[in-house]
Amino acid sequence: MKDALLTLALGLAMGVTLSRIGFSSWDEVHAMFTFASLRMFLAFCGAVAVLAIAWPLIARAFPTRTQFRRRPIHPGTLAGGVIFGAGWALSGACPSIAMVQLGEGQLAAGWTLLGIFAGNWLYSAVHVRFFKWDAGSCLDD
Repeated sequence: MKDALLTLALGLAMGVTLSRIGFSSWDEVHAMFTFASLRMFLAFCGAVAVLAIAWPLIARAFPTRTQFRRRPIHPGTLAGGVIFGAGWALSGACPSIAMVQLGEGQLAAGWTLLGIFAGNWLYSAVHVRFFKWDAGSCLDD
């Protein structure tokens, strides 16, 4: 229960932070992708830099709870990245941002979430027929 509350608190803090930065605004995201405004791009780069520093520190602080190891690149990574990026560019939201938008009262984000769920369902429906790679999760070790 304690872990669930901590996760909830961190998720809420992340959602508020993403909202305040402006990641939930389609106009701001569009300006970032077209390099019309570097503010969001630099915020994103700053988050990546913080994570690059924090990731090894977390692994060292909690060695029994974290197991970071290199994995081979999955055959679907490139195609999945392109589809994810296209969806983000069209909707202005990734799954977490769609949740932030709902929290802000932007009900149109429900359509984005519907598209995310429909895409996942469609992928699972065609995976067995068309793709030959393992679809297991990183937890399947």
